Amino acid sequence: MVDPLDGPAFDIVDPRFAACTVAGARVVRIWTGSRWTEGPAWLAGRGLLVWSDIPGDRMMAWDQATGRVSTFRQPANSPNGNTVDRKGRLVTCEQAPHRIARTEADGTITPLVDRIDGRRFNSPNDIVVASDGAIWFTDPSYGKAKDRGDGPDVEGCHAYRFDPATGVVRQMTDDFVMPNGLAFSPDESLLYIVDTGSTERPDGPNHVRRFRVGPDHTLSGGEVLADAHGHFDGLRIDTEGRLWMAADEGVRCYLADGTLIGRVRLPERAANLTFGGAGRDILMITATSSVYLCPVKAVGAAP
Repeated sequence: MVDPLDGPAFDIVDPRFAACTVAGARVVRIWTGSRWTEGPAWLAGRGLLVWSDIPGDRMMAWDQATGRVSTFRQPANSPNGNTVDRKGRLVTCEQAPHRIARTEADGTITPLVDRIDGRRFNSPNDIVVASDGAIWFTDPSYGKAKDRGDGPDVEGCHAYRFDPATGVVRQMTDDFVMPNGLAFSPDESLLYIVDTGSTERPDGPNHVRRFRVGPDHTLSGGEVLADAHGHFDGLRIDTEGRLWMAADEGVRCYLADGTLIGRVRLPERAANLTFGGAGRDILMITATSSVYLCPVKAVGAAP
């Protein structure tokens, strides 16, 4: 199914966004049929876009060459965020077993980490792999199973860094209400993390924060870069350091200093996005019930 949406794809807020747009571009819907889609990841070696259908407990895949959508995996352990590591393997946040798992080249699934200091994670949500192979992920309590009975849970909701080479997992934050989407700047000197705490309490935050990453991977700073004035969720960064953020009205684009410059309009709330295609210049967006594509004049930073 390829369903072009009516109207222009882009809403230019600042003239600098014009350089990111493709003249005459349309947003197209390539799939619909979920109550909440999440976690788009582009498998470049296979030409596949993979995403999570959380309520359906399945992962779906769109083949760019054929346009066909198929079930990638079901059941799928209540999957949420996905990313691709530097070897092209899919890495997934699995909510039901509260773990991070990797899909190997032969399709087998390798559990990577499900707890820290003997305590189970809440509900791993979004994920990114750094150039050194370390896996960074957020762990709010959305989708947390109750009465799991296999040990104590972690206290609070945090972001973590897991090193598959050593097996060491570290808690990296301690002041989030509901850590959600996260992404590195192109040179990995900055880490952006969304806090969607407003979903849990009336005075809670819904913004994106910017941290500086030290040589020992510790985080400093943490100032608010942009407020959602609604809802943020997942985000990705392009090679120029611009932030592309899932929001209520679609995708917002911010400069690295937090200036909003434009939007990609959708008919429903966006959950997450990635850059895909041969040139990594197609926005691939999961948004509530559907999945959308939009070409842009921007190139996604390495996953």
